Amino acid sequence: MRRKFIIFCAFVLLLISVFPPTIVYADVAPPESPPGTNLLPGNETTQVRMAAETVTLTISKNPDDPYKAIAKTEAVFTMRNLGTAEEKMQARFPLSFFNGNSNGYGDFPEIPSIGVKINGQDAPTRREMQPFVDTESSYKERPEIPWAVFDVTFPPEQDVKIEVTYTVSGFGHFPYQNFKYILETGAGWNGTIGTADIIVRFPYEVNQKNIWMQEVFGYAEPTQGGVMSGNEVRWHFDDLEPTSENNIEIIAVTPKVWESVLNETNTVTKNPNDGEAWGRLGLVYKQILTQSHGELRGDPAGDEMFELSKSAYEKCLALLPNDALWHYGYAELLWSYYYSYDLYFAGKPDTEGILPRILSELETALKIDPNNQQAQDLLKWISDSVPGAVQVDGDTFVFLGLTATPIPPTPWAEIATPTFAPTVTVPSPTFSMGVNTPEPVSAPSSVCGSAFLLPALFGAVLIFSKRKSV
Repeated sequence: MRRKFIIFCAFVLLLISVFPPTIVYADVAPPESPPGTNLLPGNETTQVRMAAETVTLTISKNPDDPYKAIAKTEAVFTMRNLGTAEEKMQARFPLSFFNGNSNGYGDFPEIPSIGVKINGQDAPTRREMQPFVDTESSYKERPEIPWAVFDVTFPPEQDVKIEVTYTVSGFGHFPYQNFKYILETGAGWNGTIGTADIIVRFPYEVNQKNIWMQEVFGYAEPTQGGVMSGNEVRWHFDDLEPTSENNIEIIAVTPKVWESVLNETNTVTKNPNDGEAWGRLGLVYKQILTQSHGELRGDPAGDEMFELSKSAYEKCLALLPNDALWHYGYAELLWSYYYSYDLYFAGKPDTEGILPRILSELETALKIDPNNQQAQDLLKWISDSVPGAVQVDGDTFVFLGLTATPIPPTPWAEIATPTFAPTVTVPSPTFSMGVNTPEPVSAPSSVCGSAFLLPALFGAVLIFSKRKSV
């Protein structure tokens, strides 16, 4: 996948060098929230070592927006003064991005509140503006950041227990939420971190379907090595000299959406003749396996969810054959699979007959409901994208692909470097990919920095609507 993006980005950069863009849009990455972070000592050199830390992020629905999530963070640090003299200092915790960066959109959100205990006793904190932690990734977007500062005394050869609690918001594109925990700031203490345990806890059992461990090009690189057990994902480190490579990032299906999977699965188990429940189950799996830029997840769990969604839609249609919207929803799922980097744009033959099935489902949807706008919009997209598949004549559609096999394009990885400046047309379809997001997704901004661009340049820009999702 990554190799394909790199090859294509090189091709697109050539086009842009000939036709520089005149409009700049927001990047695909969503605005980040301040991450959980290890506390830091004062500016002075210290003999205090972080002997152990246990950090627990408990994920739940965001009370202000159930389509998003929050993480109640409880960090317990065991600190030990290895020197012979008592140390008094102002320990600190970053309330915003520790390296001085913004959220990617020029804003500087803060953790709203924080609690600190020292050896079980509440410790007052104060907000101070101080220099950020200078790292290789710092953009120096502002000279100082807000810190929660508190006084602490470390007697020699004694353990001091510091507990820090706060809540952070997730960020990401529906239906996913990202969470981060920064370990590298722990390097400010003396020596290594003796042991570190990072625990991310969910309100249900975790698995490869609701925790996405695959790198998402141009968007996120979830930390590998996490062990899934029950409702938790855990990372453990011994004698850690933390760097940015040790920072934790996790991508999870937002709890509200995964609870829908569990609820609909329970419904169809108890009542296998509930066609609507089967349709809703197919829809929610489709939402989860479809990335924000329209491509299906390429990991094994994504492949499994595609089959689960496909099976659920087929059972739905067997029970509700006269429901135009479910026919459209199934066609949309199959189109996401067909119009992908690994099938149509790879120039591979449609040996499974996916395109004829898509067209048959859309033809059925329009026979049932000739005014089904979503089916019409999808057919127009197919007509613009796959020559010889659909002919559009006003409000009439001729399903050419049902009687002839459209020729797939030459794989773009094999296209020779052009010596001319081709015109790139970007249609703007208005149908939904079946993801009824609470907020519209921002348009793409850059070429290789945005995972939206490949579908966009081939006429596949996704505009999420608030219509009924199927």
